[in-house]
Amino acid sequence: MKMSLEVRVESAIALLNKIADEYEPTVFANSFGAEDMVLTDLIARHVSRIGIISLDTGRLHQETYDLMQKTAEHYGICIQVFFPRHDLVEGYLAEHGSNAFYGSVELRKQCCNIRKVEPLKRALAGKKAWITGLRREQAPTRSDLAVSAFDEANGLQKFNPLLDWSLDEVWGYIREHGVPYNALHDRSFPSIGCAPCTRAVAMVEDIRAGRWWWESPATKECGLHVVAAMKKAA
Repeated sequence: MKMSLEVRVESAIALLNKIADEYEPTVFANSFGAEDMVLTDLIARHVSRIGIISLDTGRLHQETYDLMQKTAEHYGICIQVFFPRHDLVEGYLAEHGSNAFYGSVELRKQCCNIRKVEPLKRALAGKKAWITGLRREQAPTRSDLAVSAFDEANGLQKFNPLLDWSLDEVWGYIREHGVPYNALHDRSFPSIGCAPCTRAVAMVEDIRAGRWWWESPATKECGLHVVAAMKKAA
């Protein structure tokens, strides 16, 4: 039997409270996509003990920066932003150029490591758990994810409270609760990352087709979510 949106919401709030009780301190990593705005709303209104962090890669869309500011003002919250190390960025640009990530998967992942993975490790230092807005139906690489798993790469528990939500449920919640969202979603951007690596998609395309569109679907992760390095909780 299909779960109603109301039950989905109640279940997510219960899980967030459990995480806050058992894994203090814990943080939610917000990239300001639709799913992450649902979690932002749930945390800000129901579980404020959970901190909110974000990664500014230095190459985000202006619409994402606009939403970052709007979110902080709308909820009256502080979002702790982490940036890449300037020496690593400068070294990459000097050796490979500003758009080298288009040249190979290896160079793209190297850029992601510098701009996302390393800052995330600093953001998660000293934490017992982190929370993401990943959903199972987003990509083939996420089909085997668990709601709770130990993230060996970062040495802490990882939770995906919206894992089994559908896209319709995500947008149903946003509309019902007046949640702010990224203006790019209204321009056929279902998934939003760095500006050079994200494009709009056609209606017939996969939801993640606009992310690293020049690569095979099997490689379309940035390194923040390494499924192979995680163990499902019992």
